[in-house]
Amino acid sequence: MPLKNDRYTYRVTWSAEDDEYVGLCAEFSSLSWLAKSPEAALKGIRKIVAEVIQDMQENGEEIPAAIAGKKYSGKFMVRIPPEAHRSLAIQAAESGVSINRLVSSRLCQNNERP
Repeated sequence: MPLKNDRYTYRVTWSAEDDEYVGLCAEFSSLSWLAKSPEAALKGIRKIVAEVIQDMQENGEEIPAAIAGKKYSGKFMVRIPPEAHRSLAIQAAESGVSINRLVSSRLCQNNERP
């Protein structure tokens, strides 16, 4: 039986390779569920996550926290090739902004959903 209010991050997508919908859970990336309808794929992945959590609890394992409940600082470090760093520094200078502002703007534009 699926968990109630588990708050995990679920996604259903089409798998051309399997010719079925696949249900996924970001917090349990090794799990998936194939089904003929998107609704069945979601129901299946939620059910298998609940079963895995129950098994983990019985074995005293740590249960992953839901991504939605985590706090984020808004900071992370990215390593890039020196040439890319130089290019970004030039673009930022030409635009009159910091590298941080330039990269942040680009990341936010690429992350926006219609």
